[in-house]
Amino acid sequence: MRIVSQSVYLGPNIYANWRLIGLTVDLGALEEWPTVKLGSKWIDALLQAIPTLEEHGCSYGEPGGFLRRMREDEGTWLGHVLEHCAIEIQNLAGADLSFGQTRSTGTPGQYHVVYDYDEPEVGLEAGELALKLILSLLPAELRPKDAEDAFDWDEERDAFIRRAQRLAFGPSTASLIKAAEERDIPWLRLNNYSLVQFGHGRYQKRIQATITSETRHIAVEIASDKEETNQILGDLGLPVPQQRIVRDADRAVRAARRIGYPVVVKPLNANHGRGVSIGLETDEQVLTAFEKAREHSRTILVEAFIRGLDHRMLVVDGKLIAVSKRVPGHVVGDGKHSIAELVEITNEDPRRGIGHEKVLTKLDIDHQARRLLNEAGLEPESVLEQGQIQFLRATANLSTGGTAVDMTDVVHPDNRAMAERAAKAVGLDVCGVDFLTTDITRSYKETKGAICEVNAAPGFRMHVAPSEGHPRDVAGPVIDMLFPPGSPRRIPIAAITGTNGKTTTTRMTAHVLKMAGRRVGFTTTDGVYIDGKLSVEGDMTGPTAARMVLRDPSVDTAVLETARGGLLKRGMGYRRCNVGAVLNIDADHLGLRGIETLEQLARVKRVVIEVAKDTAVLNADDEHCLRMASFTSAEQICYVTMSPTHPLVKEHIRAGGRAVVLEEGMGGQMITIYDNGAHIPLLWTHEIPATIDGKARHNVQNALFASAITFSMGATLDDIRIGLRTFDTTFAEAPGRMNVYDDHPFKVIVDYGHNPAAIAAMVHLTDQLHVKGRRLILLAAPGDRRDQDIEQMASSVAGHYDHYIVRRDDNPRGRGPLEVPHLLRDSLLENGVPEQKITVIEREVAAVDAALDMARPDDLLLVFADAIERTWRQVTEFESVGEVELKPTVSAPQPAAPAATAFEMELPGIDDFIHDERGVLLAPVEEDDELAD
Repeated sequence: MRIVSQSVYLGPNIYANWRLIGLTVDLGALEEWPTVKLGSKWIDALLQAIPTLEEHGCSYGEPGGFLRRMREDEGTWLGHVLEHCAIEIQNLAGADLSFGQTRSTGTPGQYHVVYDYDEPEVGLEAGELALKLILSLLPAELRPKDAEDAFDWDEERDAFIRRAQRLAFGPSTASLIKAAEERDIPWLRLNNYSLVQFGHGRYQKRIQATITSETRHIAVEIASDKEETNQILGDLGLPVPQQRIVRDADRAVRAARRIGYPVVVKPLNANHGRGVSIGLETDEQVLTAFEKAREHSRTILVEAFIRGLDHRMLVVDGKLIAVSKRVPGHVVGDGKHSIAELVEITNEDPRRGIGHEKVLTKLDIDHQARRLLNEAGLEPESVLEQGQIQFLRATANLSTGGTAVDMTDVVHPDNRAMAERAAKAVGLDVCGVDFLTTDITRSYKETKGAICEVNAAPGFRMHVAPSEGHPRDVAGPVIDMLFPPGSPRRIPIAAITGTNGKTTTTRMTAHVLKMAGRRVGFTTTDGVYIDGKLSVEGDMTGPTAARMVLRDPSVDTAVLETARGGLLKRGMGYRRCNVGAVLNIDADHLGLRGIETLEQLARVKRVVIEVAKDTAVLNADDEHCLRMASFTSAEQICYVTMSPTHPLVKEHIRAGGRAVVLEEGMGGQMITIYDNGAHIPLLWTHEIPATIDGKARHNVQNALFASAITFSMGATLDDIRIGLRTFDTTFAEAPGRMNVYDDHPFKVIVDYGHNPAAIAAMVHLTDQLHVKGRRLILLAAPGDRRDQDIEQMASSVAGHYDHYIVRRDDNPRGRGPLEVPHLLRDSLLENGVPEQKITVIEREVAAVDAALDMARPDDLLLVFADAIERTWRQVTEFESVGEVELKPTVSAPQPAAPAATAFEMELPGIDDFIHDERGVLLAPVEEDDELAD
């Protein structure tokens, strides 16, 4: 049993509309060993390791359901067991997860296992640990040879929990994320710590812990300087203790004497109570405290000791929202156990962890605890009387073991006003005011309480999970401050998928919206573009690219090409889109990653329709797209059709639905919008440069979709008209998408078509064009396509051209060097193309040069390219050497290839050079080869 592959789905995917871990698991010989066959002892051992598995409902939907699945009938298979173990192992580390699914891949013994996660690394490690646990419990004869004999589950589990908690959000950040989700505000984690983005694009806000993107740096600096804070508050008449700043021990003692004992000694700019000593009564204590404080800062504060308990008063956006009385870490005697034993008993509380990993922190008998014990005449081995309280900390920070009691409802109005004034005086939007008083219910004017500190980035856990009292929603006011009700937090997103036309439609849509004044971020197979400028080059149609756009603070609209590969490997990078569009479903990439049929391909691409919120745009002329209508929760469906008599669309229009229809008119073909009963003629197709006077039917369809998408995103009719009239298919505007070059005596069209439907669309276009000379074609196919798809590409061009040059891509993708060209050639021959009209050239550069050399004035050359930029450069830089009729093709010897035909010859010692009928060398295969005369 092994994990064959792993995937981290960042968002909606083919299994669920949220984040998941995906594993492909091969059970091997264990396919024959379901849980009942493994026996009750194995099941009992698993439950002993993870007792909480008994709570899993599984398909029964009630606690104990999974246990029934393991014990009833023949039981369940170990891939399913791994799913439940991976979920529960994460829950042991503090997560709250429940979703999982296990399905056969179709290959005997192999399963797709998917399950929830909070953090990707934790989710993947949980799957690996679940596998180790399952294998460790197997009988020796079933255990793999390389299985770890010394597997210690308890040790592995605890180490996993520690790693998981280090990666998890702290209580403050987690509470803010929860508040954002409750308000339907999207969020993205920006690092492995607590930096989080709320909202998308130009509307985004950020937090790091409880510092927000609106927190002023100068306010943080003031709060970090305790002397400066004390002076600012004191100058306003707010209650603060007298203090002195010192840098050596002798001055600390002199400062303490001037202020008057008892005093407090603390670092100038430390936090979490680090290095703080309070209630000091003697010079010796001050000297000792000074040395401890110097471990955290070179500058030390000595200030008057204010009697009373520490109260954290949380002020957000100028208003007090929570008050917590913090009690220093302590133990309560029972007359039986020693102080050290009481510490261990207290630390058994499941709410206590290390540092900030849980709502309470474990106690520790360290230097400060021993000092307090010594002052009380006690030792760690001392036994306290029943009910006797012994403090182990002088400060009340939760991070040092303190507890918190909510006092929000009883705080005196004077104290409330004091805290709000202090926060405003320092200038913090989220502020923790530490107020010492004997009684928070009485005015500071009466108790002589004082503000000892003002904190930037105050922790929230004492308020969201107090030891006593009511939890307070302190994160909600912070989110409401960042995003006042009714303010924008999301930018409109259009997700565009399909088999053909995605890139052109994405570019058209982005162009229309840009012309409408939007600052658009869009992704395509060419790269990520921000406001029309290329930001990142490459095939950027997956979730990572989408998040680049959504993270850009200048973007106000996102148009995202969404490809099959990204959806299968990592899902979508965002939870939902405003407009989801599926252009078509055609045979492409079938046979890859388990997608064998058009129905399966449609299931993958349907994801963007499932998560569309406002409008689902569907091709009514494609049956696979039509079936997606029942899976969307969008507010409306917009159908796109090239047929004005489409019965379903006509019925949809009569019901007041939205549709974009290609209609026939006296002046040609008109793109027409129907919406809520209105009939809106938009523009003639021949007015759109990208359609080449309406002849490029595939771009007519792309324009229909761009119209539907932009209209659904709020673009005006004039915006759409202007955008489409100014969009063309130049190389600069849409590289590799029907790029036309007219500066040679012949016309060249370069296109990236790489599946049967795309090839057929270009053939239809060239059939419509008036050509005085010959029609030539350079054809290729990706090596990872099925034989039948490659053969269909060739059959769709057969009979439409006067000469055919076939080649392979630079990367054969697992095929032999001449395997794809031979498949294309053989299919052309089977479809009636004479041998003398076919030339096989292995490499793309050589094939392009040969095709250009072959072209004569008034010819049309259609080039299907793989390396788009390189091919376009070849076309634009080409200089004719005279008329050439291409006959032979020179190919490097290929042992596995079929016998050479009359149109192939081998030239020992020289790799793949093109010759004319006289044997004159015309062009090298490789782009930068240099040849001697």
